[in-house]
Amino acid sequence: MTITLLHRTLEQELCALARGASLECLVCGEFVLHQGADVVCPECGSVWPELLASGGTALNCESQAG
Repeated sequence: MTITLLHRTLEQELCALARGASLECLVCGEFVLHQGADVVCPECGSVWPELLASGGTALNCESQAG
Protein backbone atom coordinates (compact mmCIF):
# COMPACT_ATOMS: atom_id res chain seq x y z
CA MET A 1 0.00 0.00 0.00
CA THR A 2 1.35 3.42 -0.93
CA ILE A 3 0.48 6.79 0.51
CA THR A 4 -0.81 9.39 -1.92
CA LEU A 5 -0.40 13.07 -1.14
CA LEU A 6 -3.74 14.87 -1.15
CA HIS A 7 -2.59 18.45 -0.68
CA ARG A 8 -1.51 20.79 -3.41
CA THR A 9 1.02 23.57 -3.34
CA LEU A 10 -0.06 27.20 -3.61
CA GLU A 11 1.41 27.36 -7.11
CA GLN A 12 -0.64 24.34 -8.21
CA GLU A 13 -3.79 25.88 -6.74
CA LEU A 14 -3.14 29.19 -8.51
CA CYS A 15 -2.56 27.43 -11.83
CA ALA A 16 -5.80 25.47 -11.43
CA LEU A 17 -7.65 28.68 -10.60
CA ALA A 18 -6.12 30.51 -13.58
CA ARG A 19 -7.03 27.85 -16.12
CA GLY A 20 -10.56 27.45 -14.77
CA ALA A 21 -10.09 23.95 -13.35
CA SER A 22 -10.86 25.27 -9.87
CA LEU A 23 -13.45 27.84 -8.88
CA GLU A 24 -12.65 27.77 -5.17
CA CYS A 25 -11.24 30.74 -3.26
CA LEU A 26 -7.82 29.97 -1.77
CA VAL A 27 -8.68 31.98 1.36
CA CYS A 28 -12.24 31.04 2.31
CA GLY A 29 -13.21 28.19 -0.04
CA GLU A 30 -16.22 29.93 -1.60
CA PHE A 31 -16.80 30.26 -5.34
CA VAL A 32 -14.80 32.95 -7.16
CA LEU A 33 -15.73 35.24 -10.03
CA HIS A 34 -13.64 35.96 -13.11
CA GLN A 35 -13.71 39.69 -13.87
CA GLY A 36 -11.62 40.39 -16.92
CA ALA A 37 -8.13 39.11 -16.10
CA ASP A 38 -8.77 39.26 -12.33
CA VAL A 39 -10.11 36.53 -10.05
CA VAL A 40 -12.30 37.92 -7.25
CA CYS A 41 -13.97 36.30 -4.27
CA PRO A 42 -17.22 38.10 -3.45
CA GLU A 43 -17.40 36.41 -0.03
CA CYS A 44 -14.08 37.40 1.58
CA GLY A 45 -12.98 40.15 -0.83
CA SER A 46 -9.77 38.44 -1.99
CA VAL A 47 -8.50 39.60 -5.38
CA TRP A 48 -5.86 37.98 -7.56
CA PRO A 49 -5.10 40.74 -10.08
CA GLU A 50 -4.14 39.68 -13.61
CA LEU A 51 -4.14 35.99 -12.61
CA LEU A 52 -5.91 34.91 -15.78
CA ALA A 53 -3.52 36.95 -17.94
CA SER A 54 -0.41 35.56 -16.20
CA GLY A 55 -1.38 31.90 -16.49
CA GLY A 56 -1.39 31.43 -12.74
CA THR A 57 2.23 32.19 -12.00
CA ALA A 58 1.75 35.54 -10.27
CA LEU A 59 1.53 35.37 -6.49
CA ASN A 60 0.08 38.85 -5.92
CA CYS A 61 -2.91 38.59 -3.64
CA GLU A 62 -4.99 41.33 -2.07
CA SER A 63 -7.47 40.52 0.65
CA GLN A 64 -9.37 42.44 3.26
CA ALA A 65 -10.37 41.04 6.60
CA GLY A 66 -13.75 41.80 8.01
